[in-house]
Amino acid sequence: MISFLKRLARDRKGNALLVMAAALPLVMGSAGLASDTIQWVLWKRQLQRAADSAAFAGVYAKFQGQDIPSAVSTDLSKNNQTQIALVSGYPGITYPANTSSYNNAVRVVLAVQKRLSFSSLFLSSPPMITAEATAAAIQTGDYCVVSLENTSTTGISVGGNSNVDLGCGMITNSTSLDAAVAFGSSYVDASPIAAVGGLDATDNWAAGTQLLPFTLAQQDPFKDVYPPSAPSTCSNDPNVSPSQTLTDMTGSTSSTNDDALQPGCYRGFTIKGTVKLQPGVYYIDGGDFNVNSGAYVEGTDVTFVLTNSNAASTSIGNVDINGGATMKLKAPDSGTYSGILFYQDRRATDSQTSKINGNSSSFFQGAMYFPSQPVIFNGTAGINTNCMQLVARRVTFTGNSAINNTCPANSGSGSFKGRHIRLVA
Repeated sequence: MISFLKRLARDRKGNALLVMAAALPLVMGSAGLASDTIQWVLWKRQLQRAADSAAFAGVYAKFQGQDIPSAVSTDLSKNNQTQIALVSGYPGITYPANTSSYNNAVRVVLAVQKRLSFSSLFLSSPPMITAEATAAAIQTGDYCVVSLENTSTTGISVGGNSNVDLGCGMITNSTSLDAAVAFGSSYVDASPIAAVGGLDATDNWAAGTQLLPFTLAQQDPFKDVYPPSAPSTCSNDPNVSPSQTLTDMTGSTSSTNDDALQPGCYRGFTIKGTVKLQPGVYYIDGGDFNVNSGAYVEGTDVTFVLTNSNAASTSIGNVDINGGATMKLKAPDSGTYSGILFYQDRRATDSQTSKINGNSSSFFQGAMYFPSQPVIFNGTAGINTNCMQLVARRVTFTGNSAINNTCPANSGSGSFKGRHIRLVA
């Protein structure tokens, strides 16, 4: 018996099996913990994505005048990537969130409890998994072209051989997946390009252009500007012929030498010859603003208001400037129409289009406001614009037009700030 035990003690066969048997609990424990860790990280990521999405939904709801908790709950129910029931009392929603930099932030906190396959053998209750996200609308970008189109129709279109150099951005409220497009041989140097809908990357955008799809809608920057009542009497269309020259500006309306056009109310405005405009507001009652090829029009501190004295009428005139015309127009720096060059009454319909062109000697300084109507820039020559603000239903740059936009200091106009929703915490 003793000799058997001595032989057994000296025998090394089966030692590896004994070591493996002793280490098996550790191996199984490590595998179980690894599996639980992977599962926990997956749930955490899913929960974080759900929190991020819900915070975005809360901010969008705020700016659309909707109930924030309802929007968060709806987003969670329709886009719940966790497929796990939240712990009672969640989601936790804080608005405005306690942030030092953003007064419109929405904070969402989510929590779930789910048993882990291995750890639950040793834990009396499932662990709590939490995720939180804070989103806010922050100012992003300076825009000088705004399309107020809010349907699935493309809002901004650049085609042909157009060369558009704005020195600022363009934004559209279009919900189309192609909300702003550039095609053909066009080239657009404008950044950022933003839209409520989608945007496609293209070589027509200049290198470095920032694309901001699915952003907040841009408010009408001139929504609080209303045209005052037009004068009680309106003159007929001046209808300046190609042979006419109205340029003398003595500053006295009673002077027989003062033949420059005066501010006031006109039933139409047609220029085919050479005209200088006295400073002031030119009301165009129901008629169009037409400038023919070869015409020369110059005016400083002028605003053209296209409206209709009949409050029930939607017959609002358009702007039609031929590409061969020379236009030198500057908006006023003060008053009701400070910085506004063209103002079209909101009663205008979408069935007609305004066209703005000019030759290489032309320049415009000020805002062009056509909130209910599309505007087309089309021509074979360049237009220089100073602090151009173009606000229209839809905007199209086409043909061989070349737009060069700069903005001197103290001009009375400039660009509009946009907003984009970001995660801030």
